[in-house]
Amino acid sequence: MHADLVDEGWEVSVNTVAASMASQGLVARVKRRRRSLTRPDKAAAPVPDLVKRDFTATDINEKWCGDLTEVPTGEGKLYLATVEDLASRRLAGFAIGEHHDAELAAGAILMAAAVRGGNVAGVIFHSDKGGEYTGELFERVCTKLGVTQSMGRVGSALDNAAAESFNSTLEWELLSRRQFATKYHARREVAAFIDRYNRLRRHSSSEMRSPVDYEQLLAARAVEQANAA
Repeated sequence: MHADLVDEGWEVSVNTVAASMASQGLVARVKRRRRSLTRPDKAAAPVPDLVKRDFTATDINEKWCGDLTEVPTGEGKLYLATVEDLASRRLAGFAIGEHHDAELAAGAILMAAAVRGGNVAGVIFHSDKGGEYTGELFERVCTKLGVTQSMGRVGSALDNAAAESFNSTLEWELLSRRQFATKYHARREVAAFIDRYNRLRRHSSSEMRSPVDYEQLLAARAVEQANAA
């Protein structure tokens, strides 16, 4: 809130904003624990945890994370698969479909690769141990892209906390407040929410900038460093 006011030209301190919010009864929401949709594949070969709860990254396309979540509609459930860049918190890729499966997860990471220009070799992609990520299809897609998989432990939401955090935000700010009569309507609204999230949502890990703004800042800094070298 303070960052938004400063960007709009207000000269106000953090304490003043906090006091005003307190007097109006405005508080940050308490995140609720989400029900896990993870369906572990017991036959899959083990994949190491290369992130170990360090959900930070210095550069774009260094570490990504992803997860799947439900989107209820009057015509039945949809599922959303996302790919988030941990340097900027941008949702670089997503896919919405009627099945909770590897094809959906693969669609999201393929979109992220396309958005990033196609060359994403060296990226670490972190997820839970759900069957959609441990199966042959998703492994084959990652190998083709040059992406290295990383996975947290089964049943530990904190091992994939960044992806879980976005799903929690989506549920609280959109899914719990809207009822979608049709799957078409849900697809449109979820896609619009992700677009707003990328353009407007500020993150403390990104110097209180939105994902898109922070990526532009990182790109400008890279040019400055190159010119100074």
